[in-house]
Amino acid sequence: MKVTLILPLAFAAVAYGHTIFQKVSVNGVDQGQLKGVRAPSSDYPITDVNDADIGCNKAIQFKDSNVINIPAGARVGAWWGHVIGGAQGANDPDNPIAKSHKGPTMVYLAKVPSAATADGRGLKWFKIAEDGLDTSSGTWGVDRMINSGGWQYFEMPTCVAPGNYLMRAELIALHSAYSAGGAQFYMECAQINITGGGTSTGTDLVSFPGAYQANHAGITINIYENSIPNNGGKPYTVPGPPVLKCPAGGNPAPQPAQPTTTSSTVTQPRQPASGAVLYGQCGGQGWSGPTSCAQGTCKAVNDWYSQCQP
Repeated sequence: MKVTLILPLAFAAVAYGHTIFQKVSVNGVDQGQLKGVRAPSSDYPITDVNDADIGCNKAIQFKDSNVINIPAGARVGAWWGHVIGGAQGANDPDNPIAKSHKGPTMVYLAKVPSAATADGRGLKWFKIAEDGLDTSSGTWGVDRMINSGGWQYFEMPTCVAPGNYLMRAELIALHSAYSAGGAQFYMECAQINITGGGTSTGTDLVSFPGAYQANHAGITINIYENSIPNNGGKPYTVPGPPVLKCPAGGNPAPQPAQPTTTSSTVTQPRQPASGAVLYGQCGGQGWSGPTSCAQGTCKAVNDWYSQCQP
């Protein structure tokens, strides 16, 4: 009966609450709409873990030759919008995605000879970030993305080798995942070039399809407890391989965005002792770094993120 009560609400959101990853930021600098990002015009998800296009999505209509330079250790953002451009009309309640679409966010890399021309199929991927469920607050990775204005933030590991990669940003909506095929997978790929860095081209490599199993406990799951989508306060296991951990001398092991019992790995970039760098983070709920700016003025973007701006 508990599931029956929430079915109408869940399915009502399915037709309208979708999303598309469509731009990248590097250390707070927006790289531009659809620059170096491969995206379809459709915001519909993939629901079959064995779909041949679950690597970078299907029916790609936006693809250019731009390759985005990202220094190892940079704070990177992947921006999601309801439709291409963001909101679908004024006061769109489903931008960047419907709030009912709770679930984890993840980021993968695949080393390629040329990011601009690489095929998104047949690659070997490794996970560099994930953000699951904070059991203390019932907040999901998708919630944190929504609260950040559509930005899914993470740190590029410092040990990743320089060179061209496809960067796969993904989220999984679990509002209808209580039966096989109910989970919704949203993903697109960006064309990037990592500068600096170390020697790692990944560990725990996986293929798409192949990385996920339909019966995984993090994919076929009823996240509701008395209609509250907090997984009943139980830990949630994010699907896929473990997140890359750099050895001593590289970046520290990823830390959760909020106190949690899950394996959330949103981290913050290093900042100089004199204050945050221009376009760096200088505040926000849960922020423990510098609150002054070496350059510019600290301005609140939302409750979770303040930024040093000129």
